[in-house]
Amino acid sequence: MVHPDTAAGAGQGGLSPAGGAPPSPSHRGARLRRRARAVAGLVLSLLLTLLGLLLVTFVIGRVMPIDPVLKVVGERATQAQYEAARIAMGLDKPLWQQFLLYMAEVLRGDFGRSISTGHPVAQDLRRVFPATLELATLGTLIGVCVGVPLGVVAAARRGGWIDQIARVVALVGYSMPIFWLGLMGLLLFYGILGWVGGPGRQGIIYDGMVPEVTGMILLDSLLAGDWAAFRDAFGHIVLPASLLGYFSLAYVSRMTRSFMLEQLSAEYVTTARVKGLSERRVIWGHAFRNILVPLVTVIALSFASLLEGSVLTEIVFSWPGIGQYITKALLAGDMNAVLGGTVVIGTCFVVLNLLSDILYRLLDPRAK
Repeated sequence: MVHPDTAAGAGQGGLSPAGGAPPSPSHRGARLRRRARAVAGLVLSLLLTLLGLLLVTFVIGRVMPIDPVLKVVGERATQAQYEAARIAMGLDKPLWQQFLLYMAEVLRGDFGRSISTGHPVAQDLRRVFPATLELATLGTLIGVCVGVPLGVVAAARRGGWIDQIARVVALVGYSMPIFWLGLMGLLLFYGILGWVGGPGRQGIIYDGMVPEVTGMILLDSLLAGDWAAFRDAFGHIVLPASLLGYFSLAYVSRMTRSFMLEQLSAEYVTTARVKGLSERRVIWGHAFRNILVPLVTVIALSFASLLEGSVLTEIVFSWPGIGQYITKALLAGDMNAVLGGTVVIGTCFVVLNLLSDILYRLLDPRAK
């Protein structure tokens, strides 16, 4: 039997050793060099993307019609105080030097001090980001657990009533404004029925009672064994997470259906059916396994979208996450906080894209 690596080398124009012998050192060296180039390409792509992100945020901070010096010293400051603050902030230097200083500070995790809170922006972000992470994670879980099976069944029964429901769900999910759904959800499930908690992460009675370990209330209350606090936190998060999950569901189900339709029309599916395999095994054992690779990318992008796109949800539900933090900072002209939050969200998006690319290469043998 021919060694797989040898076969791979032969397919690329090399001569395979006879009798299934192990690959020669030259073949192993070529494979290592290819893998090293692939890793180097991924790292270089990541660094260039992060550099572009820093450049964009730097430019935004400079073109915004907000004077950062005036925000620091106040409108009653003298000209001498204004100039001293301007020099201290490095704004008297050429733009390229300002960008290098900005990049060095960001790489150290220093985003400056927030004018709104008076705290370092990095400290504020460490406080608010777990709330957004918790909300986006639960929303993604809801979207995946419902959207993937819905998309698979809709594709398997194309044209049926389940397929029609999936299309309507996706259409409404793409069309309805999330802030309107949030307000209607609060009115119905909180104001009228009283099934869920109100705005915020917890009721006033539980505020500060759970020791903060991860910053995510559900996980921290479980670690503390405080079931009353867990139920209260779950009652507050279930509605906003369900709304985000609905939008994730619309995207995931639509893409799953599209991927499955492509696989179900392939020749290997017809061959499997002719051989007498059950429809369940054909769908879930063969077709679904072949869509796992692109589906991982879809789920990663959906998660990243919820991390950066939960601003309106956080505002409607008074959720103290990074989206609400950036919005309040923008209204207050607090550009350090705005740019720091933008860099964090952009970095999360870039890292999730990189992870999905790595998983793609690991799960799909053809990508190797």
